[in-house]
Amino acid sequence: MQTQQNENGQLQRTMKTRHLIMLSLGGVIGTGLFFNTGYIISTTGAAGTLLAYAIGALVVWLVMQCLGELSVAMPETGAFHVYATRYLGPATGYTVAWLYWLTWTVALGSSFTAAGFCMQYWFPQVPVWAWCVVFCAAIFFLNVISTRFFAEGEFWFSLVKVITIIAFIILGGAAIFGFIPMQDGSPAPGLSNITAEGWFPHGGLPILMTMVAVNFAFSGTELIGIAAGETENPRKVIPVAIRTTIARLIIFFIGTVFVLAALIPMQQAGVEKSPFVLVFEKVGIPYAADIVNFVILTAILSAANSGLYASGRMLWSLSNEKTLPRCFARVNKNGVPLTALSVSMLGGVLALFSSVIAPDTVFVALSAISGFAVVAVWISICASHFVFRRRHLQSGQPLAALHYRAPWYPLVPVLGFVLCLVACIGLAFDPTQRIALYCGLPFVALCYGAYYLTQNVKTQEPEHVAE
Repeated sequence: MQTQQNENGQLQRTMKTRHLIMLSLGGVIGTGLFFNTGYIISTTGAAGTLLAYAIGALVVWLVMQCLGELSVAMPETGAFHVYATRYLGPATGYTVAWLYWLTWTVALGSSFTAAGFCMQYWFPQVPVWAWCVVFCAAIFFLNVISTRFFAEGEFWFSLVKVITIIAFIILGGAAIFGFIPMQDGSPAPGLSNITAEGWFPHGGLPILMTMVAVNFAFSGTELIGIAAGETENPRKVIPVAIRTTIARLIIFFIGTVFVLAALIPMQQAGVEKSPFVLVFEKVGIPYAADIVNFVILTAILSAANSGLYASGRMLWSLSNEKTLPRCFARVNKNGVPLTALSVSMLGGVLALFSSVIAPDTVFVALSAISGFAVVAVWISICASHFVFRRRHLQSGQPLAALHYRAPWYPLVPVLGFVLCLVACIGLAFDPTQRIALYCGLPFVALCYGAYYLTQNVKTQEPEHVAE
C-alpha cells in the first residue's frame, strides 16, 4: 500500500523496521550524549550523573509506552500534535506542533555548533561559523532528495555511531580496570573518580536542575511516532522499533556515562571539548582521538539530519491540518515537503549566533530551550494517552482491540507526566538554564494566542464553512 499521491501532498510509506530503529537512534545519539554529558558530570558529579541518566531512561520508557499505543492505533505523520488536537484540544495540538518544531530547529543550531567544535580539533584557525554554513548546506541536500534516500543514509550514519559506542564502552571499561594503561602512566582509576568528590558533591538539587539536559540527551526517541505515517506496516514495525530502541538506548547511555564518569574527574568535565575525546586522549590509543572526533562529527550531523526531517514533517502536518498555509503541505515528485524543510533550516542560523557570541554558555542555553520544548511535548504525549485509553474504555471497546498496549494504566502516563513536569520545574533552580523558561513559557503563550487569533480570522471569512 505505497502512497504515491504526491500531487495531493501525500507522503510515501517507504520506511522499513531497520530505518525506523536507526532513525530514532540517530536522533538520540548526538549532541546531548557527546557534549552535554560533560556539563552534567561537572554539575552533579559522577554518581549524580548516573542517577540522572537512570531517571531519564525511566522517563523515556514511560513516554514511549504511551506513544507506542497511540501511534499503532493511529499511525500519522506529525503524530504528537494530531493526538493532542484530538484528545487535549486543537489549541494544545497547535502549540505542541510548534514546540516540537522549536525543539528540532534549536537542536539543529546546537548540532551545527557542536560540529564546528569538532572541526576545530583539526582546523583551529577556521572559525566555527564557517563550518556551520558548510554543514547547513550538506544536511539540506540529504533531506531534499527523497525520504527513502534520507532513511537509508541515516541507517548507515547511525550504524557507525552504534559500533563506535560499543567499542568505546569496551575500551573505556578496560582502561578503568587497568587492562589498557593510561597515557600519562598513572594507575588505573577504577571507581575512584565516581566517589572522589562524594556521592553527591553539590547535594541533590543539581540532579533536578540537570534533568532537562538529560531529557534533551534522550530526545529523538519520539521520532518513531513522527515517522509512523511514512512506515510500511506500522502495526508490526512500530512495536519492534520501540522495544529495541529503548533497550539499546539504556545500554548505550548508562554504559557510556559510567565509562565517562569513571575516567574523567569532575573538575575536568565541561562543554568546550567532547568528553569522548578527553577519554581517548587519556587512554593514549594511537589516532583514537582523531577517529572518535570523526565519529562524533558523523553522529552530530546524523542527529541534525534527523532533526531537519522531524521539523520539516511537523510543518507539513500543520499545513495538512489546515493550520498553516497550503504551501507547506506541497511535496515534490519524490514525496519531499521542500517548503517546510527550507523554513525549518532557518534554525541553523542559531548555530551562527551561538558560535560567534559565546559557545560555552549559549550552547548550554540552546540545549536547555530545546530540552524544555521536548519535555513539554512528552507531557502532551502522556496526557493524550491517558485521555485516549479512558475514552477507549468508556466507548465499550475491549482492550484486545488495541494492538499495542502500554502496561499498568493509568500509572505509566501519570508517572511520565509528573516526572516530565518535575524536570521543567528544575530549570527554575539553574541560572544557566533558566533562560529555557524565560523563552519557552512565552513561546507557549504566543502559540495559544496565535491559534485563537487565526481561528477568529477564519470564522469571519464567509468562504470557510464549518464542518
